[in-house]
Amino acid sequence: MTDSAPPRRPRVRAPELIGKGGWLNTGDREYTLSDLRGRIVVLDFWTFCCINCLHVLDELRELEHRHPDTVVVIGVHSPKFAHEAEHGAVVDAVERYGVAHPVLDDPELATWKQYAVRAWPTLVVIDPEGYVVAQHAGEGHVHAIERLVTELEAEHGAKGTLRRGDGPYVPPEPEATVLRFPGKALLLPSGNLLVSDTTRHQLVELAADGETVVRRIGQGGRGLTDGPADRARFQEPQGLALLPDGTVVVADTVNHALRRFDPETGRTTTLAGTGHQWMQGAATSGPAREVDLSSPWDVAWWQGRVWIAMAGVHQLWTYDPEDGTVAVAAGTTNEGLVDGPAAEAWFAQPSGLAATADRLWLADSETSALRWVDPDGAVHTAVGTGLFDFGHRDGAAGQALFQHPLGVAALPDGSVAVADTYNHALRRFDPATGEVTTLATDLREPSDAVLVGEDIVVVESARHRLTRLRLPEEAVRVESVTHRTRRAATEVAPGRLRLEVIFQAPQGQKLDTRYGPSTRLLVSSTPPELLLKGEGAGTDLSRELELDAAVREGVLHISAMAASCDDPAGGTSQSKTGGEYPACHVHQQDWGVPVRLTEGATDRLPLVLAGLDEQESGSQMP
Repeated sequence: MTDSAPPRRPRVRAPELIGKGGWLNTGDREYTLSDLRGRIVVLDFWTFCCINCLHVLDELRELEHRHPDTVVVIGVHSPKFAHEAEHGAVVDAVERYGVAHPVLDDPELATWKQYAVRAWPTLVVIDPEGYVVAQHAGEGHVHAIERLVTELEAEHGAKGTLRRGDGPYVPPEPEATVLRFPGKALLLPSGNLLVSDTTRHQLVELAADGETVVRRIGQGGRGLTDGPADRARFQEPQGLALLPDGTVVVADTVNHALRRFDPETGRTTTLAGTGHQWMQGAATSGPAREVDLSSPWDVAWWQGRVWIAMAGVHQLWTYDPEDGTVAVAAGTTNEGLVDGPAAEAWFAQPSGLAATADRLWLADSETSALRWVDPDGAVHTAVGTGLFDFGHRDGAAGQALFQHPLGVAALPDGSVAVADTYNHALRRFDPATGEVTTLATDLREPSDAVLVGEDIVVVESARHRLTRLRLPEEAVRVESVTHRTRRAATEVAPGRLRLEVIFQAPQGQKLDTRYGPSTRLLVSSTPPELLLKGEGAGTDLSRELELDAAVREGVLHISAMAASCDDPAGGTSQSKTGGEYPACHVHQQDWGVPVRLTEGATDRLPLVLAGLDEQESGSQMP
């Protein structure tokens, strides 16, 4: 074999793309894999509630920009929540997050099942001849995919099987509205309202009527630029909080930064963040401009500091304006619902904050929960049970349900209004009675609420407007609806189960063992009784579990991490400037795998972090 020969890699025939919801961003044309033959296809299995999926959208933009005539990215939207199975909601999400490639709406998870996907996000690479050549779960893999793309371009260019040209993406017609998918709102001391106009990458100051535009802050394109209103740039800004000096802190979500807007001068400056996303192993405290953040979604002023809902890593952080530092305040980075001391608590995409004298309320969106932090730092749950149960149910807090809430507002009587986003409702929790009621329905993806006098102003994100409501004296009666996550359970045998996390270091890389083990595996279950053996942390990516046959159904929670570095011996060109130190990459994914214990079912559970499962690679995917 000559040095120029292409590398041998396993290939699996790619199943067809099927989705009952049809295609978006293609000018109403439907596509099959044969239509894409000759191109390198990257399937992005995503759902729009998932912060890791949004991170991957940002990563893929660079890949699409660098390989416009050879790579076709296809988003396969696979819903978790009931609302995400609505076609109109997928249409909105594609515009909201600036998805500039075709998207297949797969509400029944047909293509998800054909590709044996188990986690959001998952990326699958298909070569120009229609074979699957790589699969990656989680974020942070695009560097490896780009290396593979370069190899495939050379290999299939030489074989004559690569077809270059324009891709199938057809952008939708823009609509003229004052706001476009606004995120959060804030009442200014002037009586005007400041709104994060998320999709247009701007802030908008509206008059007290909530409709008349006073001014726009930001050029309107993606970027991280300080300066006056006509020069500043944001990237999908969300949360807003008023500081004691009258300036406003902005959660500049996709820039992974906190910005400061001065309503008096109109200038925007950067308070915290480097513009780069925080990854495992990076600093968790220090000078604010030197520490990476991860998708800050909301901010609130409480106890002399700015509290940050750090959705991207499932934590709460703080920014101290006195010394200009940031630090983790609560959360472990594990995704889930665990109360207790701040350092031990688990969150799942905290996305809304509201402060009172003795509580910091938060909307924990992926657990569909309302939670709060006390002055001692302990975390409590008022409403919600975990990652997989959601719905619209009023009544006692212990059995009430939300569906992916994004906003909270403290009310004068001590109760809390919740923007129950995927239920299109405004809900209320009263700590005095422990009851949940519904204040208003027929809203469209409400993402925030702000008290204005005796009214409450709701950000109707998917109706592109602010809606003023008079706080009702009586609750609205609604029919209770309950849901569980839409994924079908995986049938496994009771007793011993072999868990195997598949990780193959990308071409030109090797496991980074310079500072000890380069892999980590954390396993738990819901209910805890499901696991008789195998719970806890370890460094081996394979583990023998033992499942209790008396617990017929449950969820296995698996978190895996692997660190790899460019291998100079492999001829990599991705070393850091100067070549003295190799570039290193962290591959990480959390899975929540619903399982059903069935006699005679499989005793092996493979989860692909990166690579292909060798036991599946010899034939078609299931």
